[in-house]
Amino acid sequence: MKRCVIIGSASCRESDFTGEFDRKNSFVVCADGGLDSALRYGVTPDLVVGDFDSAQSAPPENVETIRLKREKDDTDTMAAVKIAIRRGFRDFLLLGVLGGRIDHSIANLYILQFLAGQGCRAMISGDGCRVFLLNGGRLTLSGIVGATVSVFPFGVSSCTVSYEGLKYPLTETRLCASQPIGVSNVVVDENAKITVHGGNALIIVLENV
Repeated sequence: MKRCVIIGSASCRESDFTGEFDRKNSFVVCADGGLDSALRYGVTPDLVVGDFDSAQSAPPENVETIRLKREKDDTDTMAAVKIAIRRGFRDFLLLGVLGGRIDHSIANLYILQFLAGQGCRAMISGDGCRVFLLNGGRLTLSGIVGATVSVFPFGVSSCTVSYEGLKYPLTETRLCASQPIGVSNVVVDENAKITVHGGNALIIVLENV
């Protein structure tokens, strides 16, 4: 099945629509103001979702649009994710969800936790980084020697991780939220691996630090 790409209202760069983004193999959902970014870079969405309190553009004709109430529990981005899950998507790329309002950025990080809990694969890309959340299992980082990697417990007091192919390796080591020692490791192997043995681990990869 195609990957579902959710485009949020935070600012995007042209480079966000290359690399990880493959229009031919993606179902694109714009969450409210994400429509402006998509149209700016020549991307016509398959679906637009939102209460339209931030979008400056009108949805294109013949594009499915779901209008939400302004008074609601979910953010527009979370609503878009839940709609996509109901339509069967299990692989997600989130763009335009970091930067701008810090409360929205934090809420969007929790969307990664929600998706992991639903058994979905998900990644945030943009603002110069890629972000993953694992509640178990292994993430392989291929072909990015020299990239900076930081790992934090997320939504939990601690997580237990192992690193292979990083400058500072770990073996089943407990990282605590009260002491963020997982900042600024470096990839030194062509196939570095981060294994999460317990808890939720937020993994941030920056290739141009």
